[in-house]
Amino acid sequence: MELLAQYVVGGLSTGSLYALVALGIVLLYRSSRVLNFAHGDLATFATFVAFTLLTTFRLPFTIASAGSLATAAVAGAAFYFLILRPARDSTLLGTIVITLGLALVVNGAVVQIWGADTKVFPFPLSDTKVYRIGSLVISQVSIGSVFAGLVLMGLLYVLVQRTRVGLAMRAVSQNLVAAQALGIPAKRIFALTWGLASALGAAAGILLAPVTFLDPFMMVDPFLKGFAAAVLGGIDSMPGAVVGGLLLGVAESVFGGYVSVKFKTTLAFLVIILVLVVRPEGMLGREYRRRV
Repeated sequence: MELLAQYVVGGLSTGSLYALVALGIVLLYRSSRVLNFAHGDLATFATFVAFTLLTTFRLPFTIASAGSLATAAVAGAAFYFLILRPARDSTLLGTIVITLGLALVVNGAVVQIWGADTKVFPFPLSDTKVYRIGSLVISQVSIGSVFAGLVLMGLLYVLVQRTRVGLAMRAVSQNLVAAQALGIPAKRIFALTWGLASALGAAAGILLAPVTFLDPFMMVDPFLKGFAAAVLGGIDSMPGAVVGGLLLGVAESVFGGYVSVKFKTTLAFLVIILVLVVRPEGMLGREYRRRV
């Protein structure tokens, strides 16, 4: 039982980061019905920006992180304004291909600027310093990741549910034509959503980099896990993204501890298949109905 509790705690730490990635995916899908396959690469680019600010310019961690999040937000908003908005009449498949193209461009830029070598990301918390709570052992990085993830989720909830900007975001996602008729600047709201989603991905990248090390492909696996978490919780549900991320993190940790560490990566894909077969809308998602 103690071993199971340890696995659960470790899974919650990882799951909180999956939830951040999933929230970015869900935000974009709710607002524009776009699945952004460049989400992970934008996060990687922003994490390398933080690395440069920390190592080259010697900025404090908080300022470097803020600069990284701002870079991701600007990049996400610019991608919407410069690429997606002019191609708004493209098909769903065309939009997906556009985001895949952006992913390749961003990844190539990261390799060109910073190289393909693995780098150690400076982080104020230690992965080796641990705390004991009864029989549980928790590292500083795990505590920091969970705390930062919860704070960001809380801030996102306040923004979306308790502010006029959040009300505008919800209005645009529910009925674009009606929102525009009421005077809501839909283009700005879309750009804000893309920027916010990219910043969430960057936050996940900064929190993951000390554990997985920094390389141009570091967000490939977390993006797939975040996508699986979004599908599990409901691709149009923000609470579902959080629940799905935490459940997937715990499931992976328990599966790796009791079954196989080698095959725990495939668990996310198994989750996607099972959810799409049994309940396509996810645990907390709304059933999609189309009037014919």
